[in-house]
Amino acid sequence: MQDIQDPKTLNQGSFDQGGPEEGGAAEQGYRPQAVETAAQGYWNAQHAYEVQEDNSRPKFFCLSMLPYPSGALHMGHVRNYTIGDVISRYQRMQGKNVLQPMGWDAFGLPAENAAIKNHTAPAKWTYANIDHMRSQLKSLGYAIDWSREFATCKPDYYRWEQLMFTRLLKKGMAYRKNAVVNWDPIDQTVLANEQVVDGRGWRSGAIVEKREIPQWFLKITDYAQELLDGLDTLPGWPDAVKTMQRNWLGRSEGLEIHFAVEGEAEPLTVFTTRPDTLMGVTFVSIAGEHPLALKAAQGNAKLAAFLDELKHGGVSEAELETQEKRGMATGLFAVHPITGEKLPVWVANFVLMGYGTGAVMAVPGHDQRDFEFAHKYDLPIKQVIAAGDETYDPANWKDWYSDKTRPDMRVVNSGELDGKNYREAFDFLAGRLEAEGNGLRRVNWRLRDWGVSRQRYWGCPIPVIYCPKCEAVPVPEDQLPVVLPEDVAFSGVQSPIKADPEWRKCVCPQCGGPAERETDTFDTFMESSWYYARYTSPGANAQIDERANYWLPVDQYVGGIEHAIMHLLYFRFYHKLLRDAGMVHSDEPAQNLLCQGMVIAETFYRDNADGSKDWINPAAVEIQRDDKARVIGATLKSDGQPVHIGGTEKMSKSKNNGIDPQTMVGKYGADTVRLFSMFAAPPEQSLEWSEAGVEGMARFLKRLWREVTTHAANPDHPVTDPAALDAGQKTLRRQLHETIQKVSDDFGRRHAFNTAIAALMELLNALSKFSDQSEQGRAVRHEALEAMVLLLNPVVPHISHALWQVLGHAETVLEDQPWPKVDPAALVRDTVTLAVQINGKLRATIELAATASKEEAEAAARAQPQVVHFLEGMSVRKVIVVPGKIVNIVAG
Repeated sequence: MQDIQDPKTLNQGSFDQGGPEEGGAAEQGYRPQAVETAAQGYWNAQHAYEVQEDNSRPKFFCLSMLPYPSGALHMGHVRNYTIGDVISRYQRMQGKNVLQPMGWDAFGLPAENAAIKNHTAPAKWTYANIDHMRSQLKSLGYAIDWSREFATCKPDYYRWEQLMFTRLLKKGMAYRKNAVVNWDPIDQTVLANEQVVDGRGWRSGAIVEKREIPQWFLKITDYAQELLDGLDTLPGWPDAVKTMQRNWLGRSEGLEIHFAVEGEAEPLTVFTTRPDTLMGVTFVSIAGEHPLALKAAQGNAKLAAFLDELKHGGVSEAELETQEKRGMATGLFAVHPITGEKLPVWVANFVLMGYGTGAVMAVPGHDQRDFEFAHKYDLPIKQVIAAGDETYDPANWKDWYSDKTRPDMRVVNSGELDGKNYREAFDFLAGRLEAEGNGLRRVNWRLRDWGVSRQRYWGCPIPVIYCPKCEAVPVPEDQLPVVLPEDVAFSGVQSPIKADPEWRKCVCPQCGGPAERETDTFDTFMESSWYYARYTSPGANAQIDERANYWLPVDQYVGGIEHAIMHLLYFRFYHKLLRDAGMVHSDEPAQNLLCQGMVIAETFYRDNADGSKDWINPAAVEIQRDDKARVIGATLKSDGQPVHIGGTEKMSKSKNNGIDPQTMVGKYGADTVRLFSMFAAPPEQSLEWSEAGVEGMARFLKRLWREVTTHAANPDHPVTDPAALDAGQKTLRRQLHETIQKVSDDFGRRHAFNTAIAALMELLNALSKFSDQSEQGRAVRHEALEAMVLLLNPVVPHISHALWQVLGHAETVLEDQPWPKVDPAALVRDTVTLAVQINGKLRATIELAATASKEEAEAAARAQPQVVHFLEGMSVRKVIVVPGKIVNIVAG
């Protein structure tokens, strides 16, 4: 490693984006690749970011959501992990014991798809991608404790979730039941809702069927109330995320109402949050899988054919909301529990057996879905809710009635309920129906139990054995893990473990008879729901050990808001399972959550002859700008011909507007890419990629390099004596300490990295204009440069590592240096600048002693030539002085 304490060794070679007009030899000495290689080599040799438990210091666990090993980093990864790294490095400079780990969310369907495409095994593809992406992450200089790395597809990881599952099975928290799923009849697999495109399997193109098959579930609903209440204990989580989770949990209070069915022994049960509309029920809708529908279809060929049709299509709520409303009468009639009226029972395609009771009381007068259905099939519509003086129009549904808290909302056309508000009607009906045995109060949840079965190969095997005598039996703990074979031939049509009778064959642990293993694998959310905890206990011969309670909960979690519901809900649920198993003491897994915005970039295309678009990567395009830097055109670099500008969109393969981080690192250096990622936008907002912006960050780092190396060429820099400073020196030192104050707050509390960097840029501008070469002038400059290097270190750690040595310090891990402290005395101003306004319009500024009185401020303002000029012919009515800020003269 070169000796970078000598600035002369840094002035050799050149930076290919620099030029001699921008600083000469000192600036040309900034060679990002050499600087970054040297810094990373030192950190690796020192094991700088490997940490252990240390009760003498406060801990800080900073965690970014682990990546899927897709094969290459994208700019979203870079932004996510740079945010986490900036926070980690800053917190370590506060004296904390900081853990920042990394692992790989390695199971999942994309690996299967890539394996099919590339004619390889998913395991081989996955491990090769991990190796490549690890090297990419390391090239960006993240302060990661790589000694804790793991891949979730390794048996030494997933054995512990298998163990947890077997214990949950014994406790009754895991169970198996039939569930309606999207089934691809060609690929012979269950499809997620997003894999159903226009009613067909996304890969095979086969028409998707609704099929009822056995699935494994975890009873997350047992924790619904705690998951809801726990959101109130997370002030460090974004309100948007908490709102989405509350809506997904969907707690609702209502009545379970029983409708007798003519000719049937069992009543039809519905749940409603609006019992005040009960007198407006004109029919009852049931799911195609409902037992009543199946029974009615036995003697009705048309109904049986309709139920068969309903087996096709998706099962998501979103699809149900948008699809055409279709139904058929069953010939059965339900009896209204109050009036005794006969209500036709219809099968409707928007009712699913898996949601609620599989039956809905239809109130078409006050529900849009029921309204559309009633209009289509000419069913009665009744008004039973009135809102003030608004006129009800049965031909045009609208949601004016839906706010049940409106004080002018009343029940009408409902007999004894007339004139009652929502609460009064609810309580009246609850009392009557409960007394008559026709209903009861209930709390219902939108949340359903977590279905963890997947009919795929590349996942963690579910540790269950099926025995003809003993049925489903958990795999004994001493036989775990059930290992997924990795060296397999994989066609994508059938899972290798389903196709291999030898793998399935086993002995029942209860009766010793022949048995078979479960061939379903876990939903990959299982692995990502507890990975954070495993980081705390590397090498433990248990899922986690006592070290977990030192590190948990996570102090700062960083990840995309697209994970706000599923991952973060399962993440919270699994933590409660760990707590209830006695493994952790905390109730929630993470105290603070930061959801970074996406990375967007310009799109470019040419039109093809068939009307499609040929999307062109921004790297292949030359942009033309006007004198105000506005884009006015674009051409393809290869042929010089124009291309269309498609606007800015999220980086994606489909629009071919992704930017390869490694290309940018190779061209500008990791620090420049990191700096741009933090400067271009606040972390929660979308970041628009701009290579011009990256070039601007490169110029800033070159200027910083030049300032430090030029200053260090003359090593005479005595310690600052604040009392001996002149006005110019005090002004610069005040700006320095104001910057320390702002950057500290922006990094530590606000996570406003962009404004912190902007303040440091302003300080560098002030330094470049500060030409005082006196001893005290150089002392102020030296203090400022040292502070800048430390303040920038979390964002650009490589150049900071080098420049710290240039400033005369021994090579060290900068995170072990204390964060710069604000000198309160430096913030005291001897003079202040006041704006002088006349009738609210700025006319002048004045410089006064900070101790000047209001009278002195007024006199100085009125003496200004511009003020005298604008006051000619006017009389002063009032003078308002805001000390230290404004003198406003009101005149007429």
